[in-house]
Amino acid sequence: MIPAILEVKDIKVRYSGLPVVQGVSLEVRRGEAVCIVGANGAGKSTVLRAIMGSQPPFEGEILFDGRPVRGLRTEAVVRLGLVYVPEEKMLFRPLSVEENLKLGAYTLSDAGRIAGNLDFVYDHFPRLLERRKQPASTLSGGEQQMAVIGRGLMSNPKVLMLDEPSLGLSPLLVHELFDTISKLKEEGITILLVEQNVREALEICNRGYVLQTGRVVQEGTGAELLESDTIRKAYLGLG
Repeated sequence: MIPAILEVKDIKVRYSGLPVVQGVSLEVRRGEAVCIVGANGAGKSTVLRAIMGSQPPFEGEILFDGRPVRGLRTEAVVRLGLVYVPEEKMLFRPLSVEENLKLGAYTLSDAGRIAGNLDFVYDHFPRLLERRKQPASTLSGGEQQMAVIGRGLMSNPKVLMLDEPSLGLSPLLVHELFDTISKLKEEGITILLVEQNVREALEICNRGYVLQTGRVVQEGTGAELLESDTIRKAYLGLG
């Protein structure tokens, strides 16, 4: 079995003194896409923020590439190769699209590598190439999502964590987005995805975890979870 590059062991997280994540464990193996699905408020995004150290757990353990990372500053976690693309787009609106992308490569010093990464992003998001000189403020919602994912890819992440990337997008753009995520997985990029679009996430991911009120209530392969009566009734609207 391929070893896990990311292991989350029984983490507990409070927010404003209230328990939000209550003993979550999960793992992500190299080269696979794993999703965390569930209703709004289930604690999905909090798990990602806990991994990154921006909302640290008060109990539990997080191992990345075999190294404990709980307690590290977010910047240190990024330098290890764990990159988080948050739900909020957080682009620098006056800067050009290309300038925003290059900000994602701040951990790299090799100009040739940065240029290669930029070509990689433009290959996957041709619209960003067309708009590379435009201010980020001129991008549509879908293009902004492309830009923040592209920015995350600029640092050659060992694991790319995507937080609700389809939020606010039209059905057509959601389809395009998941196509791109699937292609990134096929090219060997390890992905941890948080999504409310349960069907789309499970269709492209190797495995998934279902969160309810801060706890993992079900896990399995994407195919297994899509056939689960619980998932079909609660999230897919099927009897």
